[in-house]
Amino acid sequence: MSLKGIELQIAIPKTFDAGKVADQQQQNNILQQMHANEALKKEIERKQFTVNETEKMDVVDGEKERENEQGQSPDRQVKKKKQQLQQKAQHPFKGNFVDLSG
Repeated sequence: MSLKGIELQIAIPKTFDAGKVADQQQQNNILQQMHANEALKKEIERKQFTVNETEKMDVVDGEKERENEQGQSPDRQVKKKKQQLQQKAQHPFKGNFVDLSG
């Protein structure tokens, strides 16, 4: 397939335009990748500085609401919880008097 002079007058400028369009598309793809990388970096940084576990705070808030509904003061319930923990932590025979005679 050979090209004639008239056909070359049309074909050559179109190849330049096609090359420019291809270059612009490549540049556009590179810019999109750079923006996506920046967005990913910002998201990772944001996640690093946020608190991951908030369930404990939810539980505490729920307990406070229940305590207020029951009408007991928070200090009183804290003491009650400490006593319960101490009872659970007591050793079955250490610190208790055991009669070994007989």
